[in-house]
Order: sequence, then C-alpha cells, then structure tokens
Amino acid sequence: MAVQELSHAIGPTDIPILSETIGANFRSVVQRFPDSIAVIEAATDRSFTYREVDYATDQIAKSLLAMGYERGDRLGIWSPNCHEWTFLQYATAKAGVILVNVNPAYRQHELNFVVSQNGMRGLVVAPAEAIGDYPAMARAARDEAAGLQDLIFLTDDAAAPVLNDTFGEHELAWADFLTLGADVSDDDLAARAASLTPDDPINLQYTSGTTGFPKGATLTHKNLLNNGFHIGELLSYTEQDRVVLPVPFFHCFGMVIGNLAALSHGSATVLPSRAFKPDLALEAVQKYGGTSLYGVPTMFIAELALPNFADYDLSTLRTGVMAGSTCPVEVMKKVISEMNMSEVAICYGMTETSPVSTMTRVDDSLERRTQTVGRVMPQLEIKVVSADGETVPRGSAGELCTKGYSVMTGYWNEPKKTAQAVDEDGWMHTGDLAAMDEDGYVRIEGRIKDIVIRGGENISPREIEEFLYSHPDIRDVQVIGVPDEKYGEELMACIILHEDREPLDADGIKAFCSGKIAHYKIPRYVQIRESFPMTISGKIRKVELRNEAAEALQRAR
Repeated sequence: MAVQELSHAIGPTDIPILSETIGANFRSVVQRFPDSIAVIEAATDRSFTYREVDYATDQIAKSLLAMGYERGDRLGIWSPNCHEWTFLQYATAKAGVILVNVNPAYRQHELNFVVSQNGMRGLVVAPAEAIGDYPAMARAARDEAAGLQDLIFLTDDAAAPVLNDTFGEHELAWADFLTLGADVSDDDLAARAASLTPDDPINLQYTSGTTGFPKGATLTHKNLLNNGFHIGELLSYTEQDRVVLPVPFFHCFGMVIGNLAALSHGSATVLPSRAFKPDLALEAVQKYGGTSLYGVPTMFIAELALPNFADYDLSTLRTGVMAGSTCPVEVMKKVISEMNMSEVAICYGMTETSPVSTMTRVDDSLERRTQTVGRVMPQLEIKVVSADGETVPRGSAGELCTKGYSVMTGYWNEPKKTAQAVDEDGWMHTGDLAAMDEDGYVRIEGRIKDIVIRGGENISPREIEEFLYSHPDIRDVQVIGVPDEKYGEELMACIILHEDREPLDADGIKAFCSGKIAHYKIPRYVQIRESFPMTISGKIRKVELRNEAAEALQRAR
C-alpha cells in the first residue's frame, strides 16, 4: 500500500535570499536605473526618478540623524497614501529607524494605544481631512504618552499653512524638517548605514485588530526586502513596468507587495489617490500606462461596477495582484477577461509573514488562479496541520502554517502572544483553514474561527460564497453563522446586489441552490445590504457582521 503524501512543501531556491538592508538594495537599483521613473503621484501629477528619490530619502534620513534619532528608535507615520509616505519608508530604512505604520482610520483611543505600546518617539502626521483632524488627535496623543516628543506635519501644498495656530515645542512642518539635515554629511549617513544589519527590526505593522487591540508585528530588513523582491521576480517586473497602487501603504499590501516589489526591480509605482477611489485607479492606469494593478477583491468589484468601465483604456495592463482577503472566482475571471490582466496573480499571507507565503504564478492555468492561492513562495516552507499539530495528508483540511525568512521576530512587547502564534520550531500558525493538493497548490477554505457548525456539520462559508457568486444578481456576498436554538447555528447570506436588480429573499436563494449544493449548506436567512463593515485595508469585519445579523434577527422575532 502506497504511503500517502503529506501536506508539506518547500519553496524553490533558484531565487536567492538577499543579505543586505533595504537602503543598500535601493542604492544598487539607483545605480542601474538612475534616470528611470520611480514614483508617480497622480493627485499632483508629479514624478520622481530613482536618482531624485535617492537624494530626497538621504535628506530625510539626515534630518532624522540631526534630530538625534538612533538605530531602533520608533517613528510613526499616520497618513493616507502620498509620495512622502514612500520616501519616509526608504529614509527610515537608511537611518535604521523603525517605521511604525499607523492606520489612517484610527481615532484617538486607538492612536493613544499604538503610540504608547511601542514607545514611539516621533510621529509624521497628515493634514486635517474630512475623515479626521489628524494634527489635533496627534497633539492629544502626545499629551497622553510621555515618550512621544516630535510631531512633523505633512501639508497638501509645501507653501500652505499646516495649522491655523502656531507650532508648539517639538513641532515642525515637513518642509522645515527637511532642512534639519543640512549639516549632516554623506559620511555621517554612510556610517549609520554601515552599522545596520539585515536582521535589524525596521518596521512595526499592527494587525487589523478586528477583535481587541491590534498587535505590532516586528519586521526586519530581511523579512520585508526579500518578500518584496521575490514577488517582483515572480511577476517579472522590470524598469518598463508601472505598478498602480490604490491599496494603502500602512498595510503590507501597499508597502511590501507594492513599493518593495516594484522599487527593487527598477519599476515605477503609481499612486492614483490618497485613499481608494475606483475611477481614479482606472484613470491612473490609462494616463500613466499602468502595466500592473493591485487591489483587494472589493476594489476590483468596485472598478468593474463603474457605469463607464468600458470607456477606460486598460490595454497596457498585463499583470497585478489580488490579495488581502479571499478572491471570488467570478471576480477573478472578469479581472482577467475584462481588465486585460492575463498574468494577474493571487497572493496569500498575513502581516506576521511579511506578508506573502503562497502565490500563483503568471503561467498558472485559469483554474489554478481562480481556485487556489498558489504554491509556496521561494525560500519558504508551508504545511497543513490537524488540531493536534500533525501534518495532514494531501487533500485534507487543516491549519496552514508557514516557516522561513519571512516570519516576524515577534509581536512588539508581547512575548506571550508571540509564543501563541509562532511555535518553538519557528512555524507561524495562521489560523486559516486550508487544503493542499497533490501539486502543492493551496486552497484557503476560510478562517478556522469562521467555520459554522450546524447540527454537528462543519460548514465552510467560503464554499457557499463561491457558489452564490455565480448568481447573476449578486455583486458581493458574505456567508456567516447566526445563533439557532435547534441547530446551534444557522446560515445567513449577507448580499450586496448589482444596481437595478430585484431584491432576493430566502426563498429565491433556496430555489437557486436547490439540487446544486447540499441541503444543509443552503442559507436559511438572507440579508440584503448596501455595504459590509470593513477594515481600511479591505477586509470584511466578520465578527461585526455576525453581531449585526444576530441583533437584526433577534429584533425580528
């Protein structure tokens, strides 16, 4: 009797692990492509060459040195996407300062927590916007956190006033901040760079925090640079590519899969807007000749749903990345066929793994790219384990774990939570339910905690969602479990319809599903919605969705 192969895979080794810092890598790219465009900011129609970005990031790094920032000090950035965000990402890497990504959706309570949790010394702050008065909240956070000293205020225009009142102590406008390093020499900056190692922590990224306070994943040059570089290699990026990034930079998707993948290959990044707007994303592709477009599934759904979608010239697109949450099959098919993205890839990962652990390849079949999240990344290792930690046979479901250069050093100042996530052998336990096929391709079947147990049957919402996406009236759908006296849990389909469609009810969904999926997988309840509760990075807040649904059912009874 043949021994059944286990769900364990080791990535290819033909793409090397880079043993250098982010700053050193960037300098080598600048030497090869000094006059190529590195960053395009659509909102201001400004572009910057690699030589210009190198000079600008040197000036920022020198200003940090002039202010006394030491290797390992923490500097936050609290801003939507802008070219200064990218510049600061590279400048802090050159200076050895740990960049703390602060979610632009955070408000006072959350900001206070993050600032205090990591002992942040300084914070780069966006101007006041419609979604919040960032400067006022930053000042209030400094009053609460003894360690926070410096506030550096970005402006929409270098000549515009930052605030209506005068600056206090340790407060600077961005333009003034840039002048502080005038007396810091190139040799001084080179000496700092020489003191850095690839294993130094260089970034703190806070998990989405859909339950409780977020945790700060501590990531190194080696973690981030290699993950971005390997992604760029698998997407075949060159200096000819223009990568359109409507995804947020505070998240790994924008910062690593976007910036680091592109800028480690001489490609240009295109910033279509400060926050996602579907029309501006497609306008940027058309105006700047985008060859690659990124987004979470909800972003692509919104772009495809634009009334004038057919008017955009997307002929320059060839590739892109869909990630951040599970990708509906029907949406993926439309992205390939209607957006000209024949080489689009799906990436799977999490903040704690820098982030990508598996990825489809550009030459994978349509079936592979619509039904799996690809194979293990180069130089990494993955396995699927049972509840007791044993590696399961191929085809069986279990928890996906990953190991290798990409795994975080830990949660900042959270040793117990780190030990719960990363075991003694270095395996990161993702909490995702997955199955690996005979060729090593992985299918994500949902979060382990999202599994609905109905009358003793374990049901994966993901499977039902994929089926419901084939309904012509459904634009987006989330399937959840709601409390039920008889079965413990029952299924509810929360549905967003395409425009101008007749409302669906439970009977209509039952008729559509009958005879096509098992009877116990047919949702008993249907809720038509205008939107889902979301994190700013595009993930569905399923806990909040379940709570809202349970409350609505309770009121209806």
